[in-house]
Amino acid sequence: MQHLKGKKAVVSGGGSGIGLAIVNRLAAEQIKTVVADLHFPDDIPPNSHPFICDVTAAPAVDALYNDVHKILGAPNILICSAGQGIHEKLTEGDPEKWQQVINVNLMGTLRMIRAFVPGMLEAGQGDVVIISSVAAGQSYAYGGVYAATKTALEVVADTLRKEVLPVVRVTVVAPGVTDTAFFKNTISGFQTVEDIGYGAISADDVADAVLYALNKPHGISVNNITVRPTGQPF
Repeated sequence: MQHLKGKKAVVSGGGSGIGLAIVNRLAAEQIKTVVADLHFPDDIPPNSHPFICDVTAAPAVDALYNDVHKILGAPNILICSAGQGIHEKLTEGDPEKWQQVINVNLMGTLRMIRAFVPGMLEAGQGDVVIISSVAAGQSYAYGGVYAATKTALEVVADTLRKEVLPVVRVTVVAPGVTDTAFFKNTISGFQTVEDIGYGAISADDVADAVLYALNKPHGISVNNITVRPTGQPF
């Protein structure tokens, strides 16, 4: 992937699931990557540097910024993959849990953008990839809070695209049902891939979509990619 040679990346939520699959793909392309998460597997790939970071906390993101610049210098690629699910009725759920999901999914991404994108603008080039969901723009029972955060992320992404063009490219990747620990780790409610019944894609399938966008020549932007099981109706 010739257009990725020499790039440096930061991946939030890179310790598991889709984020880790992206980190593995970046490592395979010999891209030096800082991985920001709260937990990590034992086998973080070469060229990857794990840093414990709670993206909902301003001091943690500030510390991450400083560590990234010590290890990598200014990154060329920012991938915002940190996210959390919740499955609650709006008339019965816990607003404190809703706030936690908003802080992770929406505010965490905004904090990462605010920290790292100004450096890309100063350098004259960069890529931002935001992992959204097919839930964006969709209303469904028990999914109001989660879907709202993903809808907001897509508005944020397109606003960012307009604010930073033509210097920085912005890509939204919206996966459908993906076979990761996401459903197991939802704050409330419990679903499985089997319960949903549409089949599932793998985290590697999503990572492939991310690398497809990143590897385009800088004058070409892939702004939106949806990847889902063929049997998923939305």
